[in-house]
Amino acid sequence: MDCTTTKFSLCKFAQDLKFDTYSPQKSSTSRKVPCSSNLCDEQSACRSASSSCPYSIQYLSDNTSSTGVLVEDVLYLVTEYGRQPKIVTAPITFGCGRTQTGSFLGTAAPNGLLGLGMDTISVPSLLASQGVAAANSFSMCFAQDGHGRINFGDTGSSDQQETPLNMYKQNPYYNISITGATVGSKSIHTKFNAIVDSGTSFTALSDPMYTQITSSFNSQVQDKPSQLDSSLPFEFCYSISPKASTNPPNISFTAEGGSVFPVNDPIITITDSVSNPMAYCLAVMKSEGVNLIGENFMSGLKVVFDRERKVLGWKNFDCYSVGNSRSNLPVNPNPSGVPPKPALGPNSYTPEATKGASPNGTQVNVLQPSASFSPKLRCNRNVLVAAALLFLVIL
Repeated sequence: MDCTTTKFSLCKFAQDLKFDTYSPQKSSTSRKVPCSSNLCDEQSACRSASSSCPYSIQYLSDNTSSTGVLVEDVLYLVTEYGRQPKIVTAPITFGCGRTQTGSFLGTAAPNGLLGLGMDTISVPSLLASQGVAAANSFSMCFAQDGHGRINFGDTGSSDQQETPLNMYKQNPYYNISITGATVGSKSIHTKFNAIVDSGTSFTALSDPMYTQITSSFNSQVQDKPSQLDSSLPFEFCYSISPKASTNPPNISFTAEGGSVFPVNDPIITITDSVSNPMAYCLAVMKSEGVNLIGENFMSGLKVVFDRERKVLGWKNFDCYSVGNSRSNLPVNPNPSGVPPKPALGPNSYTPEATKGASPNGTQVNVLQPSASFSPKLRCNRNVLVAAALLFLVIL
């Protein structure tokens, strides 16, 4: 959470939307976390027990970091049970950034990052420990139009697909094992581990998985390759013909246990200055040493992060539906109340994962687009998916 006085704008060619920053001074419920708190991990950097607890975090993107102090404030949630939804308040602890570097100086995460990890200080952990959420589990629904939902306490349903989470004490991220992939009519026999990271806009794969999947996709595309600006972080792009329909190959992963993880929207469309489609790209970036399943590969799914059973679940889902809920919570689209999806610009797809996220601690390196890249990308990806969520709800 940026606590400076700067305001940011995002996706200006679609809508000049401003983001105000959080100010502890303007919040009557805000308080700084002291170094004496058991939530303070950097007590060695404290001057005294009563000093504000500092934090410092490094992200996978080159030279990207955030430092500041821990702050406690109130999070307002809406229930999704009972006949009438109710407002519930819950105290949470988060980092109030004072100094940002790298991608955070551009368009990355203009309204902050919502901590959803397994750490005890994360939002789901705090809500579960306080009894606000019914279970130490949550779900995120990624609509294909940019809207979405996050439900704290959601343990999923019996009809979902699921796979075990790989638990690493040093790196407690949402890591799963992939045992195979299907691209169009081709089956790929490959095994790799991947971090499921809702804070990363685009999926990033390392070799040999990257080459196996992208080459298979490229060999089955009927459209002509498009030579776009070399600064674009995607290797495989194709021209869109006004007289032909675009029908790229489908992609899916097979996870440990045999469940199939469908990729409903693996491409990103590029438009000209007047928003006419001119090309599309396979929205997969090449990385070194780390595999990240980003938000674009979760589009059209409800993904359940069950930290009690230690499984990841998913199924195709309409994010405007409340499923089996008895709530009267309105779920109709409200474009005026939801930020537009950002264009891809310099550093706009910053991975949320921190350094050391893989079991071997390898940093991911991805291509960085230059500021001179001219074609505009359709606003169809979130820098931070939490920025476009319609509701924060609890079960």
